[in-house]
Amino acid sequence: MSKSLPRASGYFRTSYADELPLVQTTLQRLSLKAVLLALLVFPFFATSFQLDLACQVFLAAIGALSLMLLTGYAGQVSLGHAGLIAAGAFTAGILAKELNAPFWVTIPAAAVVGALLGVVFGLPSLRLRGLYLAVSTLALHFVVVYLGGEYETKRGYSTGIVVDPPKLGGFELIDGRLWYFVMLAFAVGTLLICLNLLRGRTGRAWRAIHSHETVAEALGIGIAGYKLLAFVVSSALTAVAGALFAYYRGFVSVEAFSLFLSIQYVAMVIIGGMGSLLGAILGAVFVTLFPYAIENGMRLLPGAEKLAGAVFAVNYAAFGLVMVLFLVFEPQGLVGIWKRLQSYFVLWPFKHRPLASGRR
Repeated sequence: MSKSLPRASGYFRTSYADELPLVQTTLQRLSLKAVLLALLVFPFFATSFQLDLACQVFLAAIGALSLMLLTGYAGQVSLGHAGLIAAGAFTAGILAKELNAPFWVTIPAAAVVGALLGVVFGLPSLRLRGLYLAVSTLALHFVVVYLGGEYETKRGYSTGIVVDPPKLGGFELIDGRLWYFVMLAFAVGTLLICLNLLRGRTGRAWRAIHSHETVAEALGIGIAGYKLLAFVVSSALTAVAGALFAYYRGFVSVEAFSLFLSIQYVAMVIIGGMGSLLGAILGAVFVTLFPYAIENGMRLLPGAEKLAGAVFAVNYAAFGLVMVLFLVFEPQGLVGIWKRLQSYFVLWPFKHRPLASGRR
């Protein structure tokens, strides 16, 4: 084939080397540059409230990406995500409070604690599946929250552990713009870790286990090792998100890590789209911003002052309704909607119309 000829036609590839780059097409490169430019420019025009929302989205994205690795790709059900976030937050809070440990020590320490918890609570996955595995991971949440509550009680921190702002390069992370770039860096780093794991042997093994565990074992894949690895990686990344949460909020308390937090992360995976990193990000954005959208919508209703006390109840009800609607009418989640829109513009103005039954 002549070198002057294009190596790809549309979305088709002509060699295995064409599959290696993370960004493969001109449109993807332009889109990536536009997104990066928007993310870098955004904090210079955003209000403090908008910066706070963006930081919340980045934190949620880290946790959603880690859960997507475990559930969406490796096929392991987990309801202990809030416990892992609590473990990372308490690790950072205790080290900072008791030992005055710096930011660059507490974050790796939180990752190590999360990885150890991933080993301990990943062991049941070797024998349990489905609902039984979900219940065993749920125990993680109660154990971590109980230990955190005992520490708060014995140390006299009735309102939680106060965490001083971290210092990076001589600067205290107090300004919202600085926090924005720190959270953005961690979110992008987590995404790159997930992408590279999924592009290698580990990702192929997780997909095989998710598709059919027996067949994967027959192909020579070490089921036990890869299951544990999924728990370890996911737990370590989640604990890092918890440590960042502790520093960003400035305090750690068991009340912040309710079971509803685990449900929210499961919702991010479901609403975003199972088995897609893009789905995890879209789900994180949707679930994080959804309560604010409901609250602002209620303010536009007549008699908004009387409805102010019902905001939390309406949020819970609307959240549950949205989950049910996605499960019933859009099981592929937001990423499924995005793919259909993408296909529409790729095929436009030609529309694919299936032949009528019985006609050739």
